[in-house]
Amino acid sequence: MTDFMPRFLLCNLFISVVIVVLLAVRHLFYPYFTNQMRYHLWYLLLGLLAVPFLPVSTAGLLQAFSFPWMQDPAAAAAEDLPVQNTVTHLSGAADWMNGISISVSRKAPSAIWLFLFCLWAVGMCIAAASVLHTLLQLRRIRRSAAPVHNDSLRRIYSHCLAEMQIKRSIPLCSTACLKSPVITGPFQPCIYLPSRLACSYPPRQIRYMLLHELSHYRHKDTVANYLMNAAGVIYWFHPLVRYAFKEMRTDREIACDTSVLNMLLEDDYEDYGNTLLSLARQTSAAAFPFASGISAGMAQMKKRVLNIAGYRPPSRKQAIQSRLAFLLTAMLLSCFIPLLSVSANAPDQEHAVFSHTDEKITDLDLREEFGSYFGSFVLYDSADNSWQIYNKDHALTRTAPASTYKIYSALLGLETGAISQEQSTIPWNGQEYIYPTWNADQDLASAMQHSVTWYFQALDRKVGLARIQKFIRRIRYGNQTVTGNTDHYWIDGGLKISPVEQVELLKNLYDNAFGFSKEHIDLVKQSILLETGSSGTLYGKTGTISTQGKNTSGWLIGYVEMNGRNCFFAVNIQKEDQADGPAAAQIALEVLDRLGVWAG
Repeated sequence: MTDFMPRFLLCNLFISVVIVVLLAVRHLFYPYFTNQMRYHLWYLLLGLLAVPFLPVSTAGLLQAFSFPWMQDPAAAAAEDLPVQNTVTHLSGAADWMNGISISVSRKAPSAIWLFLFCLWAVGMCIAAASVLHTLLQLRRIRRSAAPVHNDSLRRIYSHCLAEMQIKRSIPLCSTACLKSPVITGPFQPCIYLPSRLACSYPPRQIRYMLLHELSHYRHKDTVANYLMNAAGVIYWFHPLVRYAFKEMRTDREIACDTSVLNMLLEDDYEDYGNTLLSLARQTSAAAFPFASGISAGMAQMKKRVLNIAGYRPPSRKQAIQSRLAFLLTAMLLSCFIPLLSVSANAPDQEHAVFSHTDEKITDLDLREEFGSYFGSFVLYDSADNSWQIYNKDHALTRTAPASTYKIYSALLGLETGAISQEQSTIPWNGQEYIYPTWNADQDLASAMQHSVTWYFQALDRKVGLARIQKFIRRIRYGNQTVTGNTDHYWIDGGLKISPVEQVELLKNLYDNAFGFSKEHIDLVKQSILLETGSSGTLYGKTGTISTQGKNTSGWLIGYVEMNGRNCFFAVNIQKEDQADGPAAAQIALEVLDRLGVWAG
């Protein structure tokens, strides 16, 4: 929810721009659109309103457009990462289990997003209840309606069907619950007439009404009604969406009026307009949101009567101009599709995809080792290309990397020249930290050993957010999302990664699949050396997520280097408290010992 609401609000910002653009186009090029085409413009909006909720993302479409404002600002500003060919030797971290793995506090997810989500959900429930009430009313009207038996009305209706060249049998019913004719039902359409209609209006005016309702059927307006109501429930809070739908309903009625006028003689235009005014005096609005009717409110009726008074059938040239104007408008609005899709329906940010279907995969039962912790363990053995996983669902669930990201922050710092072989020291800023080891100048070896957060924050500030974003995408780190500033993006700024992805990245780091400087890769490897024992050499990095003073998530990622065999692993544990890097490390060592990978 806390991820959904910011994206949804961003989408609504773009939707507001779309509506403003559509209204501007509609106003500026008003003479070039026929009445029908002006109504069809709103279908473009209905389509765009659905884009944020489509199950697939159109992020790739961004590459198809050359508009600068549609490109990712960080990627556009990023430069190629320079390669440095320098190396230095760093000693391993002694007594790493008892040291500070990480103690980086982050704020709890903002309660305002949860509040906004609940507010939006409650509003949708109220709007849906209103729509349901309307449907129940309509259902009662259907049950109370009876087929029209008036022979005169039936003959007029048959002639109208023939005029409209409609072969489908559309029932004609009468009811005492309505004041004006309506048509409703997207799959089984039916026209409902007021019971008093036959005795209140002459046959020619009844014909006008029936032609109007059948025009709604020809235009598929009953379907549009359902789409508008569905969108109205989702976007109940959006004033521009409500205004747009109000204009759409007006244009819909004008388009149907135009269809009827095209079937009448010019001398009948005035009589048709008088029929509308007569109905308007009896009812001020359409009976139901799901029904399309000839009657409407006085404001809408004024526009319709003015259209009738000045109506002239469009020439062939005007019809071509209208189609071209519609096509250009559709092309313009289509530019917003990637923005709406990327901001609201980007690829799943919370879960990774396990693509290693060809490798051997073994499910582990580590409930005893994990005890009261919820979490997962992942191990990849390069010797036989096999995976061993405990709790696969969690192993594919992304969470903040905390200090485990410092491995890649160090690599980026070396690649960009922010630090080098000869000079990796960053002076202490003088701020007193709760960990005494942080209160001194740091080089890469000491900063990695003691997980000195301020060192890597200073390093990231030197590199810059644009190059960080490009680097994240280049190595495909987790959800590849960098938000906020350089100090927090890997703590609580949106960057997340799953245990499976941690293992994949470590393997790529070890094999230098990134194509970076080999010396820099070796230097980063040496900086995370933890222990050397009879089983081989253990490399790794811990991480802790602290929420409101409680350690809620702990990491250990690393690998064991042996002769001819390398095993890459990741452990993540979660709990309301006491879930930290050292606890994750303890579980990892027990599991590695059990699997015969590391005995210490």
